[in-house]
Amino acid sequence: MALLGKIIKSAIELTEKVLPESSPLENQQEVLVQLLKEARDTAFGRQYQFARLLEAEDPGKAFAEAVPFHDYDKMHKEWWQRQLAGEADVTWPGSPSYYALSSGTTGKSSKRIPVTDEMLKAIRKTGVMQILALANFDLPADFYDKEVMMLSSSTDLVQAGDHLEGEISGISASNIPAWFKGFYRPGDEIASLNDWDERVARIAQQAKDWDVGGLSGIPTWNELMLKKIIEYHKLKHIHELWPNLSVFTSGGVAFEPYRKSFEALLGHPITIIDTYLASEGFLAYQNRPNEAMAMKLATNSGIYFEFVPFKPENIDEQGNPLPQVKALRLDEVEAGQDYALIISTVSGAWRYLIGDTVRFTDVERAEIIISGRTKHFLNVVGSQLSVLKMNEAIQALEKQFDLAIPEFTVAAVKPEQEYIHHWYLGLEGQADEEALARELDAYLQEANKNYGVARSRALKGVKVTAVSPDVFYAWNEQEKKMGGQVKMPRVMKEEEFAKWQKFADAQGQAAG
Repeated sequence: MALLGKIIKSAIELTEKVLPESSPLENQQEVLVQLLKEARDTAFGRQYQFARLLEAEDPGKAFAEAVPFHDYDKMHKEWWQRQLAGEADVTWPGSPSYYALSSGTTGKSSKRIPVTDEMLKAIRKTGVMQILALANFDLPADFYDKEVMMLSSSTDLVQAGDHLEGEISGISASNIPAWFKGFYRPGDEIASLNDWDERVARIAQQAKDWDVGGLSGIPTWNELMLKKIIEYHKLKHIHELWPNLSVFTSGGVAFEPYRKSFEALLGHPITIIDTYLASEGFLAYQNRPNEAMAMKLATNSGIYFEFVPFKPENIDEQGNPLPQVKALRLDEVEAGQDYALIISTVSGAWRYLIGDTVRFTDVERAEIIISGRTKHFLNVVGSQLSVLKMNEAIQALEKQFDLAIPEFTVAAVKPEQEYIHHWYLGLEGQADEEALARELDAYLQEANKNYGVARSRALKGVKVTAVSPDVFYAWNEQEKKMGGQVKMPRVMKEEEFAKWQKFADAQGQAAG
């Protein structure tokens, strides 16, 4: 089998050298024109006169002037619910074969996001590009012979009318190519199990029979899976069972907050590669080693990107761009600035606010990091705290107090007459909550000017409550978010936070 690995690795390296490096900007221009051509005879294309936009001297400018921004609620209410009712050719030719169910981190009720056959092809294309990019990482040749554990949501999709429904990771896993089946773990039978605990128990039982070289999925659920395997087989670390594990392809959330707790489960370092797979598409992938774990936008795979500077004057109270705000194209963005990400896709999403903010680390390479969620900026009293800054602050606490803090959530609350930020930190063992609060507060005042100003005025304090990470996992289980393409909200509104606080306190009393 090692010979096969050398052949695959050589082919990847050769392909990387032979394929011309196309311009991200040129890719995007071509993608937009193709999107407009394909959808011009749909109901959406006719309403916004795509045929006319294609004749414009600058189709990108004409497109931005003609088509308004859409969040999920607007897209669903005005267009996608017509598709769900059986109407064809609404926002994309034909009818979607799949709908991705996504409650994300902002609500309990599932959103239904169309996934067309063209989108599945685009996802596979970006996946191939990511595989080709492995040539840029220093991986052993026999890695390409090893099995890959793809910890997705269930592949047992639900038939609903003329389409199937499930989470995007389950939809993607149910459509993996036949040639990959021999490498894919946990295999079709286990992957189709709906019960998360049963699925992980079966994985733990069979783990000894697999030679896993790579893991893929959301860090939280992979960490829980590895802990279960280690416990079941009475191991010190996972490399005692899977000695050839050398890569983890992370997705869904930023990996850094999980690094310390994740690496504690390993016997030696492995390569971490970041990806950006959302319910709306495979948006970006890390194609080279870099300290920031920045990802290259998939500029030639059926998705057209626009960027709204994420500034108070551009965004309403719900985190959506104001209608009159100009969205920037790829040649207009700057490094270091936060942008609300807007996408148009081969699934019939048009100028769609995906809900994430991104920051360019390299404009020429079209490389980004996810800096937060548009609804998860903590700004009740002008503190303007992004999830990225929160993650950095948590990492500073980990280093200073020698702790692993894989989970946290925070809210601006008013227990008496004045606002405070109340943080819940998920960590193992005991900790001095007052000391954590002091250092967290001091770090954020130093790192964020707006936070410092808020602390001198309306924001009167910081409180930290330390709980076990298991409390966060139990909350996700209660919210029916266990093991899928979902994640814990880093920022909560007061009403949701009150429910969380009551739940967390009850969990603590039960554990006590």
